[in-house]
Amino acid sequence: MAKKRKVPQRMCLGCREYKEKRALVRIVRTPGEEVVLDSTGKKPGRGAYVCNDEQCLEKATKGKSLQKNLRCPIPETLFQELKEHLDK
Repeated sequence: MAKKRKVPQRMCLGCREYKEKRALVRIVRTPGEEVVLDSTGKKPGRGAYVCNDEQCLEKATKGKSLQKNLRCPIPETLFQELKEHLDK
């Protein structure tokens, strides 16, 4: 009998719901203190997750939960990059 694999769950910082890791967008603060969008989900550093939804992104930025979770300020260029990614 094959073993069932456990599906990783992460919490969206916008809606605060737990969802499958692959369904969320990961934002990473790298060891070099750079904040980037992680499309692979494997970059090293501190990660934060947001749903693939513009409303969740807005909630996460208005409530500053994204900044608090990554423990650094978020550059405005990253917000534009995220919005473009969500539109796809």
